Amino acid sequence: MGKYLLYKNMQHQQLFDDMSGLLEKRTQDADTACACAGQLVQLASEYGFAGNLWHCFLAFCLAEHENAYSKSCEIRGDRGGTLSLLARQDFVLLKELFGKNLAELDRLTPGSHVWEALADYQPADDESRIFNHRVRDRILELAASLEQAEDGEQFQQAASEFYREFGVGRFGLNKAFRIRDEGAEARIEPIVNVEHVSFQDIVGYELQKQKLIENTEAFLKGRAANNVLLFGDAGTGKSSSIKAILNAYYPQGLRMIEVYKHQFHALSSILEQVQDRNYKFIIYMDDLSFEESELEYKYLKAIIEGGLGRRPANVLIYATSNRRHLIREKFSDKQERDDELHSNDTVQEKLSLVARFGVTIYYGSPSKKEFQEIVRILAEKYQVEMPEETLMTEAVKWELSHGGLSGRTAMQFITHLLGIAPEAEEA
Repeated sequence: MGKYLLYKNMQHQQLFDDMSGLLEKRTQDADTACACAGQLVQLASEYGFAGNLWHCFLAFCLAEHENAYSKSCEIRGDRGGTLSLLARQDFVLLKELFGKNLAELDRLTPGSHVWEALADYQPADDESRIFNHRVRDRILELAASLEQAEDGEQFQQAASEFYREFGVGRFGLNKAFRIRDEGAEARIEPIVNVEHVSFQDIVGYELQKQKLIENTEAFLKGRAANNVLLFGDAGTGKSSSIKAILNAYYPQGLRMIEVYKHQFHALSSILEQVQDRNYKFIIYMDDLSFEESELEYKYLKAIIEGGLGRRPANVLIYATSNRRHLIREKFSDKQERDDELHSNDTVQEKLSLVARFGVTIYYGSPSKKEFQEIVRILAEKYQVEMPEETLMTEAVKWELSHGGLSGRTAMQFITHLLGIAPEAEEA
């Protein structure tokens, strides 16, 4: 492996080395061959690979490997220069390795035809437990493009085009992330299954959605953009709007990292890890609020705006909350402020956190008429067969005992109708 300049220390380095040795005939060990075959099948099962598993494996190695060249290409493509020429040397070697005939390894396990089968692998299903279909299919397309490359230059072009379109590594192959505390440095981990919500799924709130879209598009285009706070009544679509933003703009390089308030101490570590990447990151804080005794909000204030360190230009903070001012206030607070010599300072201390969100968007509960319209549209979308008068009567009964007027209540009502539909048909 020492002959590679950039593409080394891969995630599955041992499998790469063992397969290289087998295909280049430096190793003729049947046990190693069997072990490699088993690992390739396991990866195919986890990632949903099909076809030539050796080609799929190499394409996956290229897609996930973060190095100086691949990171320079993410979202922008090959930038030329010395780095590109150095990478070309690796791609020439990888092209030669890619072109090895996988079926020839059956010589090590006579009569088994194992490798012939792995050269044209047909999975039981096309599911992937790691990637969504779009990413998995693109890796398979990358494998096909690499197979068609006639030389190292075309091989490099296929890889760099993948980096331009999708990026590389965990940020390239995933759209959303959570963090895990590991001492001084937080680990950013992918969220495999992200709910696929679109703006069409959020009925109403057109002005709110448009305001959020305009700020996000300005951010993606490199223009001035603000941190955003979505506040208002529960179940009105605040969190769904954030998910819709991610799903809509992921192809343009948007990524999202979910952070909870007990993890705010790790924000500095997160910013350091993402500041030099070519993606745009939204730090997402759902249901953000603080009790009087909680002091994490002071740390958040410094991170958003006010600390010595400058927030990276590729990072914004989007938060949702049921509270306009984020910090819970009680009537007893008034008495405490009356006893305090500088009561205005106390008030400003609490309000200053919200002031650091340049855009605030209010999501209020719908009126009864708006609620019924949401129910009607959802019923039509999910093909609920019921007379409209009956539908509205049942919807009103439902909301009275299930949380009141909101988009969430309307969706729960439709889900209820869908769940009892088979029983109704049997009756």
